[in-house]
Amino acid sequence: MSNDNLKNLLKEYEIKKLHAEQVADKRVEELYNKNPRLAEINTEIANLGISVSKELLKNNNPKLVEDLRNKILELKNQKLEILKSLNLDESYLLPKYECSICNDTGYIINNNKSEMCSCLKQKLINIQYNKSNINKLDYENFKNFDENMYSDEINEEKYHSSISPRKNILVIKKIVDNFIKNFDNPKGKNLLFTGSPGLGKTFLSNCIAKELIDAGKIVLYQTAPAMLDNIVNCKFGKNNVSKEFIENIFEADLLIIDDLGTETINNIKFTELFNVINTRILDNKKTIISTNLSIQNLFSIYDERIVSRIVGYYDICKFFGDDIRFKIRNIK
Repeated sequence: MSNDNLKNLLKEYEIKKLHAEQVADKRVEELYNKNPRLAEINTEIANLGISVSKELLKNNNPKLVEDLRNKILELKNQKLEILKSLNLDESYLLPKYECSICNDTGYIINNNKSEMCSCLKQKLINIQYNKSNINKLDYENFKNFDENMYSDEINEEKYHSSISPRKNILVIKKIVDNFIKNFDNPKGKNLLFTGSPGLGKTFLSNCIAKELIDAGKIVLYQTAPAMLDNIVNCKFGKNNVSKEFIENIFEADLLIIDDLGTETINNIKFTELFNVINTRILDNKKTIISTNLSIQNLFSIYDERIVSRIVGYYDICKFFGDDIRFKIRNIK
């Protein structure tokens, strides 16, 4: 992990946290100016809270403490009623942090220990490993998924299927939706996207990545050539590849391996690829593999152990149709 990257990100977190709180303060001030009774209630609750604390320290008048707490409760109910009349709730008075898990601090307390929040982990991974691909998520997400990019033509001779490309992509979309919905289910399968270039495999992978990152999951994107080269280089101490990179390969909630089949082939890479796929299966970590190769090509190129893991533990989604990349460019 680069200390400079972490320091820069923590500065960004500090700024956005402060900004969220300043915006909330201004929002509350404007609300109280328009509704002075809310400000009065807030002051009365604070004063009563101090009185409760004092009485608890004296520890000689439980009845008075109970009366004070009842008054606080009554005031809180009044506050809620006023907010309700304005079509607001108490959340309106609170800062709107970008991350509701860590409140834009970058860290959380887990088992009485401070640890890095998933949002900060993801940002570090994006900077160090996902930079070239993660920037696409602003466009490549489900808001821009359009089945109308695919043909309604049924052509068994051309597509080797009894359904149209559009019907097929909708079937795949259902599989993907189920994958996201049941992401934390250890019995859920991984995904293999197979088909010719330009049919939306990477686009759909990025759609999934966006959903899971927004849900607080750690997503690592790697092309097969880069991933395997880096693993091998790390093991042989080359190119300053860190051990943290290897840890991320195995520990990320979702690993996306793109362009399988474009890497140079040798026994060392076969072994490392099997290790990644098999270990993530054993650890119940989800993986998406995208390839231009057919299942038959995979069997002819890769070790049977690798393909058997894919066939047994992956839902296989076969993309077919005509290249949609030109249609997407025209829309953009």
